[in-house]
Amino acid sequence: MTNPNAEQIVITGAGGWLGTSLLHAVCHGLPDYPGSQAPEGSSVRAFYLDGETPADMSDSGMAVTAVVGDLRNTADCDALLAGTDNAVVYHTAGIIHPNKKVSEFYEINVKAALNMIRAAKEHNARRVVLVSSNSPIGCNPHPEHRFDEDSPYNPYQHYGKSKKIMEESARKLADELGIELVIIRPPWFYGPHQPPRQTLFFTMIKDGGGPLVGNGLNQRSMVYVDNLAHGLLLAGRVPAAAGNTYWIADAEPYEMATILDTIEAVLENDFEFEVKHKRLKLPSIAADVAYYVDAAIQSTGMYHQKIHVLSEMNKNIACSIDKARNELGYEPKVALQEGMKRSIGWCLDQGYTI
Repeated sequence: MTNPNAEQIVITGAGGWLGTSLLHAVCHGLPDYPGSQAPEGSSVRAFYLDGETPADMSDSGMAVTAVVGDLRNTADCDALLAGTDNAVVYHTAGIIHPNKKVSEFYEINVKAALNMIRAAKEHNARRVVLVSSNSPIGCNPHPEHRFDEDSPYNPYQHYGKSKKIMEESARKLADELGIELVIIRPPWFYGPHQPPRQTLFFTMIKDGGGPLVGNGLNQRSMVYVDNLAHGLLLAGRVPAAAGNTYWIADAEPYEMATILDTIEAVLENDFEFEVKHKRLKLPSIAADVAYYVDAAIQSTGMYHQKIHVLSEMNKNIACSIDKARNELGYEPKVALQEGMKRSIGWCLDQGYTI
Protein backbone atom coordinates (compact mmCIF):
# COMPACT_ATOMS: atom_id res chain seq x y z
CA MET A 1 0.00 0.00 0.00
CA THR A 2 1.31 3.45 -0.92
CA ASN A 3 2.05 5.71 2.03
CA PRO A 4 -0.11 8.84 1.61
CA ASN A 5 2.54 10.85 3.50
CA ALA A 6 5.38 9.86 1.15
CA GLU A 7 7.28 12.78 -0.34
CA GLN A 8 9.02 13.42 -3.62
CA ILE A 9 12.20 15.33 -2.82
CA VAL A 10 14.70 16.95 -5.17
CA ILE A 11 18.07 18.14 -3.84
CA THR A 12 20.49 20.16 -5.95
CA GLY A 13 24.10 20.57 -4.89
CA ALA A 14 24.01 17.05 -3.43
CA GLY A 15 27.78 16.78 -3.73
CA GLY A 16 28.38 19.93 -1.67
CA TRP A 17 28.67 20.44 2.08
CA LEU A 18 25.06 21.44 2.71
CA GLY A 19 23.53 19.23 0.03
CA THR A 20 25.30 16.16 1.40
CA SER A 21 24.08 16.94 4.91
CA LEU A 22 20.52 17.45 3.70
CA LEU A 23 20.57 14.21 1.72
CA HIS A 24 21.70 12.32 4.83
CA ALA A 25 18.97 14.03 6.85
CA VAL A 26 16.28 13.00 4.38
CA CYS A 27 17.52 9.41 4.09
CA HIS A 28 18.72 8.67 7.63
CA GLY A 29 17.15 11.37 9.79
CA LEU A 30 18.92 13.72 12.16
CA PRO A 31 19.88 12.39 15.61
CA ASP A 32 18.74 15.56 17.38
CA TYR A 33 15.50 15.97 15.41
CA PRO A 34 13.13 12.98 15.55
CA GLY A 35 10.86 12.79 12.52
CA SER A 36 13.27 14.55 10.18
CA GLN A 37 13.70 11.51 7.94
CA ALA A 38 11.44 11.45 4.91
CA PRO A 39 8.36 9.24 5.36
CA GLU A 40 8.45 5.63 4.24
CA GLY A 41 7.89 5.32 0.51
CA SER A 42 9.42 8.70 -0.29
CA SER A 43 11.71 9.11 -3.29
CA VAL A 44 14.68 11.42 -3.77
CA ARG A 45 16.40 12.91 -6.79
CA ALA A 46 19.93 14.15 -6.02
CA PHE A 47 21.76 16.37 -8.50
CA TYR A 48 25.55 16.24 -8.86
CA LEU A 49 28.06 18.10 -10.97
CA ASP A 50 29.99 16.23 -13.62
CA GLY A 51 32.89 14.54 -11.86
CA GLU A 52 31.26 14.30 -8.42
CA THR A 53 30.67 10.86 -6.95
CA PRO A 54 27.04 10.25 -5.92
CA ALA A 55 26.58 9.20 -2.31
CA ASP A 56 25.49 5.63 -1.63
CA MET A 57 22.22 5.82 0.30
CA SER A 58 21.22 2.19 -0.27
CA ASP A 59 21.47 1.37 3.45
CA SER A 60 18.68 3.85 4.19
CA GLY A 61 15.99 1.98 2.26
CA MET A 62 15.15 5.24 0.51
CA ALA A 63 14.78 5.32 -3.26
CA VAL A 64 17.49 7.79 -4.34
CA THR A 65 18.18 8.58 -7.98
CA ALA A 66 21.40 10.43 -8.84
CA VAL A 67 21.33 12.83 -11.80
CA VAL A 68 24.55 14.37 -13.12
CA GLY A 69 24.92 17.56 -15.12
CA ASP A 70 25.08 21.35 -14.95
CA LEU A 71 22.13 23.42 -13.72
CA ARG A 72 23.10 26.26 -16.04
CA ASN A 73 21.73 23.99 -18.78
CA THR A 74 17.94 23.92 -18.86
CA ALA A 75 17.93 20.40 -20.31
CA ASP A 76 19.75 19.12 -17.22
CA CYS A 77 17.20 20.82 -14.95
CA ASP A 78 14.41 19.14 -16.90
CA ALA A 79 16.16 15.78 -16.65
CA LEU A 80 16.40 16.16 -12.88
CA LEU A 81 12.67 16.76 -12.49
CA ALA A 82 11.33 14.53 -15.27
CA GLY A 83 8.79 12.07 -13.94
CA THR A 84 8.33 13.79 -10.59
CA ASP A 85 5.05 15.24 -9.41
CA ASN A 86 4.26 17.53 -6.49
CA ALA A 87 7.93 17.47 -5.45
CA VAL A 88 9.66 19.79 -3.01
CA VAL A 89 12.85 21.13 -4.58
CA TYR A 90 15.68 22.04 -2.18
CA HIS A 91 18.06 24.18 -4.19
CA THR A 92 21.30 24.16 -2.19
CA ALA A 93 23.59 24.46 -5.22
CA GLY A 94 25.65 27.62 -5.43
CA ILE A 95 29.17 28.99 -5.38
CA ILE A 96 30.80 30.90 -2.52
CA HIS A 97 34.40 31.05 -3.74
CA PRO A 98 34.86 30.91 -7.54
CA ASN A 99 38.12 29.71 -9.01
CA LYS A 100 39.03 33.04 -10.59
CA LYS A 101 36.20 35.11 -12.03
CA VAL A 102 33.27 36.86 -10.33
CA SER A 103 31.09 36.10 -13.36
CA GLU A 104 30.72 32.60 -11.90
CA PHE A 105 28.65 34.09 -9.08
CA TYR A 106 25.97 35.22 -11.50
CA GLU A 107 26.10 32.17 -13.76
CA ILE A 108 25.74 29.72 -10.88
CA ASN A 109 23.95 31.60 -8.11
CA VAL A 110 21.44 33.41 -10.32
CA LYS A 111 21.02 31.64 -13.65
CA ALA A 112 20.95 28.12 -12.22
CA ALA A 113 18.42 29.09 -9.53
CA LEU A 114 16.04 30.61 -12.06
CA ASN A 115 16.44 27.60 -14.35
CA MET A 116 15.42 25.37 -11.45
CA ILE A 117 12.34 27.42 -10.63
CA ARG A 118 11.18 27.27 -14.25
CA ALA A 119 11.79 23.52 -14.40
CA ALA A 120 10.02 23.04 -11.07
CA LYS A 121 6.93 24.76 -12.41
CA GLU A 122 7.09 22.84 -15.70
CA HIS A 123 7.15 19.54 -13.79
CA ASN A 124 4.43 20.43 -11.29
CA ALA A 125 6.63 20.78 -8.21
CA ARG A 126 4.84 21.88 -5.07
CA ARG A 127 7.51 24.17 -3.63
CA VAL A 128 11.06 25.41 -4.13
CA VAL A 129 13.22 26.03 -1.06
CA LEU A 130 16.04 28.30 -2.15
CA VAL A 131 19.26 28.65 -0.14
CA SER A 132 20.59 32.20 -0.04
CA SER A 133 23.10 33.72 2.40
CA ASN A 134 23.71 36.46 4.93
CA SER A 135 25.81 38.24 2.30
CA PRO A 136 23.03 40.11 0.43
CA ILE A 137 22.22 41.88 3.70
CA GLY A 138 25.85 42.73 4.45
CA CYS A 139 27.29 43.62 7.86
CA ASN A 140 25.63 44.87 11.03
CA PRO A 141 26.20 48.53 11.90
CA HIS A 142 27.27 47.66 15.47
CA PRO A 143 27.77 44.51 17.61
CA GLU A 144 24.38 44.67 19.33
CA HIS A 145 22.43 44.90 16.06
CA ARG A 146 20.66 41.83 14.67
CA PHE A 147 19.38 41.38 11.14
CA ASP A 148 15.83 40.16 10.63
CA GLU A 149 13.81 39.38 7.54
CA ASP A 150 12.89 43.05 7.07
CA SER A 151 16.48 44.28 7.07
CA PRO A 152 17.33 46.14 3.85
CA TYR A 153 19.69 44.81 1.23
CA ASN A 154 23.28 45.96 1.54
CA PRO A 155 25.20 43.30 -0.39
CA TYR A 156 28.78 42.42 0.45
CA GLN A 157 30.87 42.37 -2.74
CA HIS A 158 29.86 40.35 -5.80
CA TYR A 159 28.84 37.23 -3.89
CA GLY A 160 26.32 39.31 -1.93
CA LYS A 161 25.16 41.05 -5.12
CA SER A 162 24.61 37.73 -6.86
CA LYS A 163 22.51 36.42 -3.97
CA LYS A 164 20.51 39.66 -3.83
CA ILE A 165 19.73 39.39 -7.53
CA MET A 166 18.91 35.71 -7.04
CA GLU A 167 16.44 36.47 -4.23
CA GLU A 168 14.72 39.31 -6.04
CA SER A 169 14.56 37.52 -9.40
CA ALA A 170 13.38 34.27 -7.81
CA ARG A 171 10.53 35.99 -5.97
CA LYS A 172 9.42 37.75 -9.14
CA LEU A 173 9.61 34.59 -11.24
CA ALA A 174 7.82 32.44 -8.65
CA ASP A 175 5.00 35.00 -8.47
CA GLU A 176 4.71 35.09 -12.26
CA LEU A 177 4.66 31.30 -12.56
CA GLY A 178 2.49 30.67 -9.52
CA ILE A 179 4.81 28.31 -7.64
CA GLU A 180 5.52 28.32 -3.91
CA LEU A 181 8.94 29.69 -2.93
CA VAL A 182 10.71 29.82 0.43
CA ILE A 183 14.07 31.56 0.81
CA ILE A 184 16.48 30.50 3.56
CA ARG A 185 19.37 32.70 4.66
CA PRO A 186 22.04 30.75 6.54
CA PRO A 187 25.17 32.44 7.91
CA TRP A 188 28.58 30.76 8.23
CA PHE A 189 27.91 27.05 8.76
CA TYR A 190 30.01 24.28 10.25
CA GLY A 191 29.84 20.55 10.84
CA PRO A 192 30.42 17.18 9.13
CA HIS A 193 30.93 16.86 5.36
CA GLN A 194 32.95 20.07 5.44
CA PRO A 195 35.36 21.08 2.65
CA PRO A 196 39.15 21.09 3.10
CA ARG A 197 39.26 24.84 3.87
CA GLN A 198 37.42 24.19 7.16
CA THR A 199 39.86 21.46 8.17
CA LEU A 200 42.71 23.91 7.48
CA PHE A 201 41.01 26.35 9.86
CA PHE A 202 41.22 23.73 12.64
CA THR A 203 44.87 23.10 11.85
CA MET A 204 45.69 26.81 11.99
CA ILE A 205 44.10 27.09 15.43
CA LYS A 206 45.92 23.99 16.71
CA ASP A 207 49.26 25.32 15.47
CA GLY A 208 48.78 28.79 16.95
CA GLY A 209 47.85 30.50 13.70
CA GLY A 210 44.14 31.03 14.30
CA PRO A 211 43.43 34.49 12.85
CA LEU A 212 42.14 37.11 15.29
CA VAL A 213 41.56 40.45 13.61
CA GLY A 214 40.97 43.36 15.96
CA ASN A 215 39.77 42.64 19.49
CA GLY A 216 37.77 39.54 18.53
CA LEU A 217 34.55 40.88 20.04
CA ASN A 218 32.77 41.15 16.69
CA GLN A 219 29.60 39.06 16.57
CA ARG A 220 29.15 36.18 14.10
CA SER A 221 26.03 34.13 13.63
CA MET A 222 26.84 30.53 12.73
CA VAL A 223 24.74 27.45 12.09
CA TYR A 224 25.53 23.79 12.66
CA VAL A 225 24.71 21.86 9.47
CA ASP A 226 22.13 19.60 11.13
CA ASN A 227 20.35 22.65 12.55
CA LEU A 228 20.35 24.10 9.04
CA ALA A 229 19.17 20.87 7.42
CA HIS A 230 16.29 20.73 9.89
CA GLY A 231 15.40 24.33 9.12
CA LEU A 232 15.36 23.53 5.40
CA LEU A 233 13.08 20.55 5.92
CA LEU A 234 10.68 22.68 7.96
CA ALA A 235 10.71 25.26 5.16
CA GLY A 236 9.70 22.50 2.75
CA ARG A 237 7.00 20.99 4.95
CA VAL A 238 5.28 23.81 6.88
CA PRO A 239 2.40 25.09 4.71
CA ALA A 240 2.53 28.65 6.06
CA ALA A 241 6.18 29.05 5.00
CA ALA A 242 5.19 29.60 1.35
CA GLY A 243 6.26 33.02 0.09
CA ASN A 244 8.44 33.77 3.10
CA THR A 245 12.12 34.33 3.85
CA TYR A 246 13.81 33.02 7.01
CA TRP A 247 17.14 33.35 8.75
CA ILE A 248 18.28 29.92 9.99
CA ALA A 249 21.15 29.96 12.51
CA ASP A 250 22.23 28.77 15.93
CA ALA A 251 20.31 30.24 18.86
CA GLU A 252 22.66 33.19 19.43
CA PRO A 253 25.67 34.73 17.67
CA TYR A 254 29.17 34.09 18.98
CA GLU A 255 32.07 36.49 19.45
CA MET A 256 34.90 35.72 17.05
CA ALA A 257 37.31 35.18 19.94
CA THR A 258 34.86 32.70 21.47
CA ILE A 259 34.74 30.72 18.22
CA LEU A 260 38.53 30.34 18.22
CA ASP A 261 38.67 29.57 21.96
CA THR A 262 35.97 26.91 21.62
CA ILE A 263 37.69 25.11 18.76
CA GLU A 264 40.98 25.24 20.66
CA ALA A 265 39.34 23.76 23.78
CA VAL A 266 37.62 20.97 21.83
CA LEU A 267 40.87 20.02 20.07
CA GLU A 268 42.72 19.89 23.37
CA ASN A 269 40.14 18.48 25.79
CA ASP A 270 38.07 16.17 23.61
CA PHE A 271 40.71 14.93 21.17
CA GLU A 272 43.93 15.43 23.16
CA PHE A 273 45.72 17.46 20.52
CA GLU A 274 48.71 19.51 21.60
CA VAL A 275 47.53 23.09 21.10
CA LYS A 276 49.91 26.04 21.06
CA HIS A 277 47.50 28.56 22.64
CA LYS A 278 48.53 31.37 20.33
CA ARG A 279 46.76 33.57 17.82
CA LEU A 280 47.75 35.20 14.57
CA LYS A 281 46.77 38.67 15.74
CA LEU A 282 46.19 41.38 13.19
CA PRO A 283 44.95 44.93 13.70
CA SER A 284 41.41 45.63 12.59
CA ILE A 285 42.72 47.87 9.84
CA ALA A 286 44.15 44.75 8.12
CA ALA A 287 40.60 43.57 7.36
CA ASP A 288 39.57 47.09 6.34
CA VAL A 289 42.46 47.28 3.87
CA ALA A 290 41.63 43.79 2.62
CA TYR A 291 38.06 44.95 1.97
CA TYR A 292 39.23 47.67 -0.43
CA VAL A 293 41.78 45.38 -2.06
CA ASP A 294 39.06 42.75 -2.48
CA ALA A 295 36.73 45.33 -4.04
CA ALA A 296 39.47 46.48 -6.41
CA ILE A 297 40.26 42.92 -7.50
CA GLN A 298 36.59 42.07 -8.00
CA SER A 299 36.08 45.26 -10.02
CA THR A 300 38.41 43.76 -12.61
CA GLY A 301 36.24 40.64 -12.77
CA MET A 302 38.72 38.50 -10.81
CA TYR A 303 38.52 36.92 -7.34
CA HIS A 304 41.02 36.16 -4.57
CA GLN A 305 39.62 33.91 -1.83
CA LYS A 306 42.11 34.62 0.97
CA ILE A 307 41.81 38.40 0.65
CA HIS A 308 38.03 38.15 0.59
CA VAL A 309 37.96 35.99 3.72
CA LEU A 310 40.35 38.33 5.55
CA SER A 311 38.11 41.29 4.72
CA GLU A 312 35.26 39.72 6.73
CA MET A 313 37.24 38.73 9.81
CA ASN A 314 36.52 41.91 11.84
CA LYS A 315 32.90 42.30 10.70
CA ASN A 316 29.69 41.86 12.70
CA ILE A 317 27.35 39.49 10.84
CA ALA A 318 24.57 38.50 13.20
CA CYS A 319 20.89 37.67 12.80
CA SER A 320 17.71 36.94 14.72
CA ILE A 321 15.91 33.61 14.22
CA ASP A 322 12.68 34.75 15.87
CA LYS A 323 10.60 34.49 12.70
CA ALA A 324 11.76 30.92 12.02
CA ARG A 325 11.01 30.00 15.62
CA ASN A 326 7.53 31.50 15.52
CA GLU A 327 6.43 30.39 12.05
CA LEU A 328 8.38 27.19 11.35
CA GLY A 329 8.77 25.85 14.87
CA TYR A 330 12.53 25.93 14.33
CA GLU A 331 14.59 25.48 17.49
CA PRO A 332 18.32 24.76 17.06
CA LYS A 333 19.45 21.96 19.36
CA VAL A 334 23.21 21.94 18.68
CA ALA A 335 25.42 24.85 19.70
CA LEU A 336 29.05 25.70 19.02
CA GLN A 337 30.96 23.40 21.40
CA GLU A 338 29.04 20.22 20.60
CA GLY A 339 28.90 21.10 16.90
CA MET A 340 32.64 21.63 16.69
CA LYS A 341 33.23 18.38 18.58
CA ARG A 342 31.20 16.51 15.98
CA SER A 343 32.86 18.39 13.14
CA ILE A 344 36.39 17.58 14.29
CA GLY A 345 35.39 13.99 15.04
CA TRP A 346 34.04 13.62 11.52
CA CYS A 347 37.31 14.94 10.06
CA LEU A 348 39.30 12.38 12.02
CA ASP A 349 36.93 9.56 11.02
CA GLN A 350 37.59 10.47 7.36
CA GLY A 351 41.34 10.20 7.96
CA TYR A 352 41.91 13.94 7.56
CA THR A 353 45.00 15.42 9.19
CA ILE A 354 44.46 18.31 11.60
